[in-house]
Amino acid sequence: MSTAEAAAACARVLDQVERAVVGKRRALELVLTGVVAGGHVLLEDFPGLGKTLAARSFAQALGLDFRRAQFTPDLLPSDLTGSYVYDQRRAEFDFRPGPLFAGLLLADEINRTPPKTQAALLEAMQERQVTVEGVTHPLPRPFHVLATANPIETEGTYPLPEAQLDRFLLRLQFGYPEPEEEWEVLSRRISRRAEEQRVDAVLDAAGLAAVQQAAEDVFFHPEVGRYAIAVTTETRRDSALLVGASPRGSLALLTCARAHALIQGRSYVTPADVKALAVAALAHRVTVRPELWMSNVTGEKVVAAVLDRVPVPTEYSPEP
Repeated sequence: MSTAEAAAACARVLDQVERAVVGKRRALELVLTGVVAGGHVLLEDFPGLGKTLAARSFAQALGLDFRRAQFTPDLLPSDLTGSYVYDQRRAEFDFRPGPLFAGLLLADEINRTPPKTQAALLEAMQERQVTVEGVTHPLPRPFHVLATANPIETEGTYPLPEAQLDRFLLRLQFGYPEPEEEWEVLSRRISRRAEEQRVDAVLDAAGLAAVQQAAEDVFFHPEVGRYAIAVTTETRRDSALLVGASPRGSLALLTCARAHALIQGRSYVTPADVKALAVAALAHRVTVRPELWMSNVTGEKVVAAVLDRVPVPTEYSPEP
């Protein structure tokens, strides 16, 4: 699949998803960027802003098998991975796969389940496999997790460990819609006279894999790569941070920047792609000093300030 064909397919996917999720084109582009880059996305925002609807709509538009797992305090690892069930007729155990065996899994309110269950999800996210009773079962390809988290409720929640946060390529927020956008949501609901909103399939699993492969062919100039590394390195020097972004953050910037350039219809990456993704790719990989928590200092603000400090390369040819 060529760059132009992949970009056109991505545009059609976004058009379909935007039929359901109104006025969030930029956020939807970032979600698709994470998927095209082959990773997982964390949607951390207030309830009722379309996170679940966006996940289901992307699964429909991408033609992926969709499963939803509601994360609760009593959720067990086997509820996600599946388990062995004894078949009395054949006198042997059969493996019954859980919701992880899907093309796109919605991990709803991921921070409400205990660390043991979160660890089961971590293996699936990183290794694309699950281990049950000592037997490893590969997950289908493509496999992506869109997780949601509610940032305002802390009672009965389990903060995600740094190791698991680091496995999400991007962390995003949708934010509240503008009044006109909110009215558009209501008017569409009135017009269709049904609660459910469905979108048309644009791709299938093989088509998505072809788009992801096309992203691997996007040119990344060494000067742009050094710029991405400079941004990541600067987070390690910032006095407001206890821990800066690791090399995995630089790798996330690289892979996501290629996918972002592809979605924009380009066969090469520019510094603008890195700047557009830096906050979403790095803010959840840094740790703000505890004494600054009450000063309204956040990872997002620190990364945005870093972008303002790091010089942007200009004397190079972005195209191969």
